Amino acid sequence: MSRAPRILLFAGSTRTGAYSGKVADLAQKELALQGAEVTRISLADFPLPIMNQDLEAEEGVPENAIKLARLFVAHDAVMICTPEYNGSMPPLLKNTIDWISRAKENGKSIRAFGGKIGCICSSSEGNFAGIRSASHLRQVLVHIQMEVIAPQVSVPNANEAFEENGEFKSERLRSGMNRTCKTLVEEAALHMRADG
Repeated sequence: MSRAPRILLFAGSTRTGAYSGKVADLAQKELALQGAEVTRISLADFPLPIMNQDLEAEEGVPENAIKLARLFVAHDAVMICTPEYNGSMPPLLKNTIDWISRAKENGKSIRAFGGKIGCICSSSEGNFAGIRSASHLRQVLVHIQMEVIAPQVSVPNANEAFEENGEFKSERLRSGMNRTCKTLVEEAALHMRADG
């Protein structure tokens, strides 16, 4: 019997009460309902310095970037829930991606992104729902050869989007999360079969 798709999930913010974290909470539940094996991490557990090639030349790629790269490789797909900072993704998220892309073992690139299935959720307090951040994140992930699925969940007016129990108030968002997670799990399963 084939195993369940393994999905790595994290938010692009580590702020207490971050809307991206709340979106990730709902994604975690929905992915599990869709039959995925979900690994939820916090970037707070993998602190990294600002990406700097002089630092890399002196000290090598930080161990936390290598740990994250290994996590990416060990999963069939990755879902990232990003906030929006000044019309783009937060520096924490971009810095993390940049370091992971540099990760090596035994002198060879770990290739954490290439061919990996990706999925994006976004959120913001404004009406644009973090879609500019999601767009920039998608461009970066595609550039480093992730296969990012088309469906995504973008949460507008995130300060008013959640019930007290953490669920979305909007049926549109609830059904969007269902559809997005279903697509991600299906694509991850297809990818697993294609890889044999």
